[in-house]
Amino acid sequence: MPATGKFTMKDLRSARQSGQKVAMLTCYDFTTARLMEEAGVRTILVGDSASNVILGNATTLPIRLDFLIELTAAVRRGAPNALLIADMPFGSYQRSSAQGVKNVCRMVQLSGCDCVKLELTVRQTPLVSRLADGGVPVMVHLGLRPQTVSLLGGYRAQARTPHEIDQLVADAMVLEKAGAATILLEAVPPAAARAIIAATALPVIGCGAGPDCHGHVVVVHDCLGLTSNPPRFVPVLADMAGAYKNAFADYVHRVADGRYPAAQHVYEMAAGAADPSK
Repeated sequence: MPATGKFTMKDLRSARQSGQKVAMLTCYDFTTARLMEEAGVRTILVGDSASNVILGNATTLPIRLDFLIELTAAVRRGAPNALLIADMPFGSYQRSSAQGVKNVCRMVQLSGCDCVKLELTVRQTPLVSRLADGGVPVMVHLGLRPQTVSLLGGYRAQARTPHEIDQLVADAMVLEKAGAATILLEAVPPAAARAIIAATALPVIGCGAGPDCHGHVVVVHDCLGLTSNPPRFVPVLADMAGAYKNAFADYVHRVADGRYPAAQHVYEMAAGAADPSK
């Protein structure tokens, strides 16, 4: 049954302690957000994956801050009680800490999000510290970072050797010390997730990071069967592509054969008014 009341960062931290798993989904619009909240989804990420599934881009890089602000504000209106995480897009925080603080504050003020997600390295700890000092919870995105796809040469699993896991854990510890509130860990083996969970006190949300994470997030279009090649870690929960296509085809046929519009779909003339077409 859907839970009631606002889900907060405190609840996310408590979930780590209690062992209760947190289900997170991406969302990009008011209507879907409303349905998610009614279904009991307590945490929502407005991801820069909107660049792919909404705008049709090959990567997340082209999406702009203003567009993500609008999407996040729409999701906030649809799911007022969810813990809402807003993705900060490529180019909105890489130039300097000052740029990052300015744009994050803009996102928070205009969208009403509860937390921001940034794909960071340890060289950007000053930004994490400044945001934490200002009261903004930061979700640090580690492992596969899609905004560095050009550097990686494609979307590839990360931290697959003991040395790489050690480096990932070291980065997580530095970012935790800087003030990070939570971690999103993408496309790493379960051993890497376990190592980070053991080394930090932060809630870890997995995105293809194995069962030990405190919560899990997937792109909603992937799990509804709306994309052609979802990642291997995504549970495909429904064939909405088929349902959409069947409904669209039915509409086409109804219009073509004259079944639509029918009498119940039209407005009547005012009482006593003559029909000027007759």
